[in-house]
Amino acid sequence: MEQTRDDVQKKASTWVMAALMLGIFISSMDQTIVSTAMGTIVSDLGGLDQFVWVTSAYLVAEMAGMPIFGKLSDMYGRKRFFIFGLSMFLFGSILCGTAGSMVQLSIYRALQGIGGGSLMPIAFAIIFDLVPLNQRGKMSGMFGAVFGLSSVLGPLLGAFITDHLNWHWVFYINVPLGLIAVSLISVFYKESRTHSREAIDWGGAGTLVAATVSLMFAVELGGNKYDWASPVIIGLFASFAVFFILFLFAETKAAEPIISFKMFHSRLFASSNLVAVIFGVPFVVAIVMLPIYIQGVFGGSATNAGLMLLPMMVGVTAASVVGGIMAQHVSYRNIMLLHGLILLIGLSLAGTMSSGTSFWVILIYMVIIGYGVGASFAVLGMAAIHGFKPSQFGAANATLAFVREFGMTVGITIFGTIQSHILSSKLRDAFAGHGKNEFLSHMSNPRALLSPEARAHMPGNILTQLKDLLASSITQTFLWALIPATFAILLILLMPGDKLAINRNINN
Repeated sequence: MEQTRDDVQKKASTWVMAALMLGIFISSMDQTIVSTAMGTIVSDLGGLDQFVWVTSAYLVAEMAGMPIFGKLSDMYGRKRFFIFGLSMFLFGSILCGTAGSMVQLSIYRALQGIGGGSLMPIAFAIIFDLVPLNQRGKMSGMFGAVFGLSSVLGPLLGAFITDHLNWHWVFYINVPLGLIAVSLISVFYKESRTHSREAIDWGGAGTLVAATVSLMFAVELGGNKYDWASPVIIGLFASFAVFFILFLFAETKAAEPIISFKMFHSRLFASSNLVAVIFGVPFVVAIVMLPIYIQGVFGGSATNAGLMLLPMMVGVTAASVVGGIMAQHVSYRNIMLLHGLILLIGLSLAGTMSSGTSFWVILIYMVIIGYGVGASFAVLGMAAIHGFKPSQFGAANATLAFVREFGMTVGITIFGTIQSHILSSKLRDAFAGHGKNEFLSHMSNPRALLSPEARAHMPGNILTQLKDLLASSITQTFLWALIPATFAILLILLMPGDKLAINRNINN
């Protein structure tokens, strides 16, 4: 009879893990899936000057909610907030699919983001609650692989759905997957009743939301809708500075702060978060730039270009699983150092590409970059909670997810600007004697080279030259990405030599 009970508990845990994977998958994928469908959405809804809000609204709401939901799950239980987050995410997805204007879509995306902000940190906290230490490395590797895969799969799936169905299904696809996850969690997750119900840190929550919203809108809108030196962007940065100072003050006074500064007294926690901020930057640069490179140089549809990310997905998956398993025998620092060096090699190789580089060689470079980044999705999550009590897992995971998301968002903004400026400069030098014409003035946007229709109307010699310039601008961007990758290596060296202590109590 005891064996039967154990079997039932094991089966229930399996279903819970499946639900958590689905939750992580859809929330992470939704950050990128809209990008490839945006052109179709704009042509259908209009509002070309407003499309940046669609992405910004989701990211801002998601990031603002991450630390708050993580802390609340520690205090009042994980199950209720995970189900709330999933339900809000699905409600927002349904509304997004029915949007009739860009303004409506942006508002509905914010609702999605509120739900998405609770899913990632709480899912990883539930994993660490349920999984014994001797299985934590393997499970962290699997969940890290899901996160990495969904980040890569988003643009590909968005392009496929837009090409073969319509843009509404970019959002509707979340509904069946999310309903399955809600059902499985509701039925099979039996949560412990032991939670510390402290007073909610409303001052910290409010100032954190205001600071995050100000900063993320400044980063997302600067250089797109407004100039960086415009009063709007300067005002947003000033607003961030004011609210962030107020947040720091509020956290020193709160009995149970949203983000406890005491956690940063742990060298491993502090260094893991610093690495997370930087380490995701080269990854998101590769996700965005490689499809543009492949489509611009080799031609073809956005779907076909997105398919070329599959080799990177292989590298991400393999490294995440391997990194999780290695954590039981090797220190977090050494695992991250090894994979950081592999990432440096991959970026250096990508920096040697040209329009004449073999397609298969590029695929190998993608696998190397994916493998270099993949381990971080599992290893940093384990390192962040190392030494903390289960009642702190939610806050620790939420802080890590927050800083990782922030780093990737700021990173792609910076490196997108770098690539655009490099390409614009090369175009000016290459066509200096041609005078100004409308055709060349639009070439600073690399997506003009991605359209098969636009390519068909270009003279052969112009097309060849533009492909060379686009390829050169992207490979130089990869070389610039060596700077954060190298900085990440230096931060990894600051990590202590801790590893997953299977034979010791977690509180030790």
